[in-house]
Amino acid sequence: MSRRSFLKNLTALVGGLTLPAAAHARLATHKTLQHSPIAGFQYHEGEAIWTDLAIGQPLQLIREPENKFDDRAVRVEWQGHKLGYIPRLDNAAVSQLLDRGENIQAVISELKFSDDPWERIEVEVRWV
Repeated sequence: MSRRSFLKNLTALVGGLTLPAAAHARLATHKTLQHSPIAGFQYHEGEAIWTDLAIGQPLQLIREPENKFDDRAVRVEWQGHKLGYIPRLDNAAVSQLLDRGENIQAVISELKFSDDPWERIEVEVRWV
């Protein structure tokens, strides 16, 4: 078999293994909106449940439009335990999408042992 024939056959084989664009679209189940730390982690239940948390676990995002400190507040909970909030500088889009009834989800994307509470948990916010 010549080199040219081999490369032609290899290219055809590899090309046949790739997914069509429509299949790629079906595989993409969400768009990542942002990665954020959790604000106020040190004031809520995070430390008490720290050993139960794991990367990839789902979190609940709950709007608090009547929050006296921030009318765009988005509370972050894990299995009913309040961990804190999406930071004020990062919550505008998330709060608007939640207010519109869009399907917004969050998962734990990073856990880090740190004395700085802003570095303890990172959240990935997804638009599904």
